[in-house]
Amino acid sequence: MIRNAAGTRTGDVMSSIRTRIDSRALVAGDRLPSVRALAETMKVSATTVVEAYDRLVAEGLIRARRGAGFFVAENTTPPLSLARADTPQARAVDPFWVSRQSLDAAEGVLKPGCGWLPADWMPQEAISRAMRHLARTDPAVLVDYAETRGSPSLRRLLLARLADQGIAAGPDQVLLTATGTQALDLVCRFLLRPGDTVLIDDPCYFNFRALLQAHQLRIVGVSMTDGGPDLAAFEAVLSAEKPRLYITNSGLHNPTGATLSPQTAHRVLNMAGQHNVTIIEDDIFGDFQPEAGATLAALDGLKQVIRIGSFSKTLSASIRCGYVFARPDWIEGLADLQVATNFGGPSPVSADIIAHVLSGGSYRKHMEDLRRKLSHARRDVTTRLARLGIEPVLVPRGGFYLWCRLPDGAGSASLAQKALASGVVLAPGNVFSLGQTADNRMRFNVAQMHDPRIDEVLAEALQQNC
Repeated sequence: MIRNAAGTRTGDVMSSIRTRIDSRALVAGDRLPSVRALAETMKVSATTVVEAYDRLVAEGLIRARRGAGFFVAENTTPPLSLARADTPQARAVDPFWVSRQSLDAAEGVLKPGCGWLPADWMPQEAISRAMRHLARTDPAVLVDYAETRGSPSLRRLLLARLADQGIAAGPDQVLLTATGTQALDLVCRFLLRPGDTVLIDDPCYFNFRALLQAHQLRIVGVSMTDGGPDLAAFEAVLSAEKPRLYITNSGLHNPTGATLSPQTAHRVLNMAGQHNVTIIEDDIFGDFQPEAGATLAALDGLKQVIRIGSFSKTLSASIRCGYVFARPDWIEGLADLQVATNFGGPSPVSADIIAHVLSGGSYRKHMEDLRRKLSHARRDVTTRLARLGIEPVLVPRGGFYLWCRLPDGAGSASLAQKALASGVVLAPGNVFSLGQTADNRMRFNVAQMHDPRIDEVLAEALQQNC
């Protein structure tokens, strides 16, 4: 009988190997570290590692091959698990919690924690006209595959928009994708391998964390300030962690609403260049800014910066199309990868509808109207939340998010669970925080705060929580 090694050095080595297999950092057939290498890494003796390996062999988790070392046994790799839901409390601070509660919400559930605008705020008539025009003029689009790089007309429009921002790019530097999330997914597949290190803001958009976890990447965070990442922390983490990629929003950061300052943008680019770090700049909220701000892509000229985005926040979350701007050789590789995973570009129907809306004057008027409505909503919601002791960490220049500080003693995870029981979906702070340091924070979508019942539910939950 094998002695229980829990709590011993041998047990620690065995637990480390099991964890790596469970997380898919090691999969069936992979070679384990040599006895000497693992002993040095874990600061134990070689004898301890040999004993741990022997016990794992006896359990059938690994196999020994004479003269070759130890390998993960076949049929031992578990299905990929991205979330742990051992308890409701644990699920409340999981990156998937807000997404699943918002997307699967029953009719009548209020969603101030969701990440989109109300349906009646979107340009439904303009989209309907575009759909009718498409059906009349080019019915083949309704049934054909897309070109590998996506709709030429939409790509031309996107290049013109990029030129207006001072970024000169050619047709070989833009690729359309099915969604903004797919754009990020393709870039991660293209540039990274499991186990690579990626740097994200803390806090950041929770689905960045979820997607990187799905790619089995090592994630490290850098704290955010009102003007971008903390530069001292940014430099320290580049030196210590050697990330291959940094992902951020430069304009109207999600969730904080921060705007990247020109000084910080220059420093970030210089430090990233010194450490050979590629930057992904997600520009999905750029059109919500009242005036253009500093962007990493404009300062860099798409050399070490990749710009991604989509129109799901401004036009439609149903008719979706994303895009990537990058170096020509990278776009070529990404196009091949998109063929391998999607057999061509995004839906021609979606791309042509978006192109039709963008090519007229209705989109500009729509965005002007949105910015005006959101400005009023931010002021109104800020006043209402203040009555509950909830204050914005900063006042954003635009967009629909308020990143708020809760009253002392209030925990956002517990608050969100109590509100959910009353039919209100909130976005608790630690959902956005890799370091789990934001339980006293909450993200509110001001466009989804119209119903006064939200104030009542918040007040009651705060009373129970504090």
